[in-house]
Parts: sequence; C-alpha cells; structure tokens
Amino acid sequence: MSVTADIKRITIHDIRQRKGKTPLVVLTAYTAPMARFLDPVVDMILVGDSLGMVIYGLETTLGVTLEMMIAHGAAVVRASCRACVIIDMPFGSSQESPEAAFRAAARVMATTGCAGVKLEGGREMAETIAFLVRRGIPVLGHVGLLPQSVHALGGFRAQGRDEATAAAILADANAVAEAGAFAVVVEGVMEPIGRRITENLAIPTIGIGASPACDGQVLVTDDMLGLFNTFQPRFVKRFANLGVAVQEAVTAYAEAVRTRAFPGPEHCFGVKVGGKREGEPSP
Repeated sequence: MSVTADIKRITIHDIRQRKGKTPLVVLTAYTAPMARFLDPVVDMILVGDSLGMVIYGLETTLGVTLEMMIAHGAAVVRASCRACVIIDMPFGSSQESPEAAFRAAARVMATTGCAGVKLEGGREMAETIAFLVRRGIPVLGHVGLLPQSVHALGGFRAQGRDEATAAAILADANAVAEAGAFAVVVEGVMEPIGRRITENLAIPTIGIGASPACDGQVLVTDDMLGLFNTFQPRFVKRFANLGVAVQEAVTAYAEAVRTRAFPGPEHCFGVKVGGKREGEPSP
C-alpha cells in the first residue's frame, strides 16, 4: 500500500467547520508538479481560471475554456492526496441557465474527481448555486471584484468605494451563502467590507485583497513566488522571487552550453569517469 493511501483528503465538511477557527490556507495550482509542492501544506488548492493569464498568456480570464479547466484540474487532483481541490467554472459555462451550469459542473467533477466548483457572481448567480447544491455539487462562491466581469467593472480595481456598491457586495455575499455555497471568496474590496461579510456569514470567507479578518486567504501561487511578473497587484506579497532564480539558472546553463562546459564526461554514456567507463560495475 502506498503512503498516500493512508492520507485523508480534506473535505468540504472540514472546510465548513473551519469558520472562525485557524485560518484556511489556499493557493492556486494548474499543474501536477506545483500541486505536489502545495499539497502537504495548504488546506485547499484552487485550480483558478487565472491559468489563462499565468499559463496561456491571455490578457484576461475570458478566453479560458471548460476543456482547459478540466485538463489542468485533473492533473492537480491526480498529483494531490490531502488538499481539498476546487475548480473554477470558466466564463460562459454557468451563466446561461442553472441547467447548463449543472451539465458543465457535473462534467468537471466527474472527469477530474475534484471536491467542488467555484462560481463568480452574487445575487444573479444565487439561483444557479442553489440548483447545483441541491443536486450534489458543492459550490465555492466568489463576490467583490469578479475577473470574469472585468470589462463591466471597468478594469481590475477595488470594489465597494461608496455606500451603494458596498451594500451591493454585502447583499451578494448574503445571497451566495443563503443559496448554499460552502464558502465564499471575497476579492478586491475595501477592508471594512471584507471584515463585515466575514462577521455576517455563517460560512467561511476566503480573502484575496479583502481583509485579514477573513476566515482564510488565497493568492495566485505564481504571484506569491515571484514567477509571474507582468504586474503585481497591491494585495500580493511576494514570499520569494523565483523568477530571478530561474533567469540566473537559465543564464548559467546557456553559458555552460556555449563554452562547452556542459555536458561534461559525467553526463555522458560510454565515457570513462574517475578511471572507469560509465556503466561498468565497481571492482
């Protein structure tokens, strides 16, 4: 029996029970190698549609397809054994009708083996969220700054700067919770709004540019590691600068190749290294 067979995966119920307790640790992953790094540490891995910008070089998340989410989501599920894996529903996959959203979400869950899906939107998506939850699909909500609605919102800017928009975000969060979402991502809002939503809701809130009072925090892993440097949102703290390390390693590799310092004898087959031919048994 493998070691991973004895590891219990964090469930939706476990996430719900963390309300008001030790903050939930959430990061994004789009590939199997990154999922393996995150899995022993985080509580939830979000396969976000941000992969469109991070992996595919798109300007927004709008060009991400259901097939992309399924392919990357399946890779993350296969490579993890502990974290709760949630997959974003991409733009256009859940807005048409609750029935269309169910077909798409059911396909995502059945194909990937993930624990649930994430839907952007508040009151306008409440009926769809309730429809999915009643049919056995756990839903992570997402209110505040909605990347899939970036054009309608006028760009990536903090939400809730006036009383009217603040009240709308609060109403959205309440609607998502009442519809049955097991938790909600609160993105890019004024800090008091994130705090108030967390105080009002019975389900966990996961902040990203929201408030330290939220029940958990999520960042795009590539932002946090300094691997995605096209721009850096205000709410991102870089815990490493791996982009620089990658550039230094690639530069060193290029120099070694151009000067024929690499590959050396120790990297070649059929070449004597240390007095014996590679592959020969030791005396």
